[in-house]
Amino acid sequence: MARVTRDDVARVAGTSTAVVSYVINDGPRPVAPATRARVLAAVEELGYRPNRVAQAMARRRTNLLGMVVPDARQPFFAGLAHAVEQAAAEHGRLLLIGNSDYADEREAHYIRAFLGMQVDGLILVTQDPATPGLTGFDSADGTPVVLLHHRAETAEGVAVVADDEGGAREVVRHLLGHGHPEVHCFGGTLALSPHDPVTGRTAGWAAALAEAGLPVEGRLTAAPFDRVRAHAEALTLLSRPDRPSAVFCATDDQAIGLLRAADDLGIRVPEDLAVAGFDDIAEAVIAGPALTTVTTAQDEMARAALELVLGGAERRAAGARTFPAKLVVRRSCGCPNPAPNPAPATLTRSDPARSGLTRSDLARPEPVSDLV
Repeated sequence: MARVTRDDVARVAGTSTAVVSYVINDGPRPVAPATRARVLAAVEELGYRPNRVAQAMARRRTNLLGMVVPDARQPFFAGLAHAVEQAAAEHGRLLLIGNSDYADEREAHYIRAFLGMQVDGLILVTQDPATPGLTGFDSADGTPVVLLHHRAETAEGVAVVADDEGGAREVVRHLLGHGHPEVHCFGGTLALSPHDPVTGRTAGWAAALAEAGLPVEGRLTAAPFDRVRAHAEALTLLSRPDRPSAVFCATDDQAIGLLRAADDLGIRVPEDLAVAGFDDIAEAVIAGPALTTVTTAQDEMARAALELVLGGAERRAAGARTFPAKLVVRRSCGCPNPAPNPAPATLTRSDPARSGLTRSDLARPEPVSDLV
């Protein structure tokens, strides 16, 4: 069976191939509603599928973006990837996602693969900007790269990050305000990259203790970032005879693992142990008890990363953009549960970005009557 072409659609719809292109690509010229309806009916009748490869070659743009995350199974990264995907769709782009599994060579593999697909840009949630995956990247081809969630290694690097240190300082101050003689940090480590978000959160914890005249020595536990392995580490911490009365966890996943460990050991939260996390993942609300945490502007950060990737060199020259991190008080710290938040407003999507013309679109002029 012969492949259906744009000429076939134009013939059935009674219009030009250029107008068919305007409808399929949602631009760049507006099309009269009646004409658009005829074109879409012809597309459906004939089963026409645009040749996106040919379109990309003609425009020298694939409308593809690549994103690498450490582990999309973790709720925080899943939420971040979803936010970027939604933002990409608003710009008429398709997002490809790869999981590095915290491995430098796998991260480098995805970077090379996405560049080989000639993506229009890369958004990287990298482990460390100094890893081979990123330092081996040759930017001579002009593919824009933006770091998300992780700070750039140099001042020239482009990154979209949250105020991890400030958010951690605020939540630890809140725990200390409940009268605890100390706040343990669970999940941080002094050996992480200085550009890692958890490094900033650990620094914020240490700064809050210093402000209160409290030492940090012996109050830092390096724990895995997934809740299952964090649970095992938390069992050890909470089984100590000198277990802390308050714990700040560097991520909500670690906090959920610690809450389960406390339950296993018969430790009541918040009566016997105050707990706070960071990230405000969806499950923080239904944790037992509801988790006090720090929220970041995830959707806004995703949109900012897209704007930097697609906005040209001048916009990317601005460097890092830092978004605020805010305390969210719930039951696990010892505060009463706040009133439930009102239902979110109905979300609306912006029109996708309009694509350019292919060479075949210029073959013949469109009838003026078909355009708005």
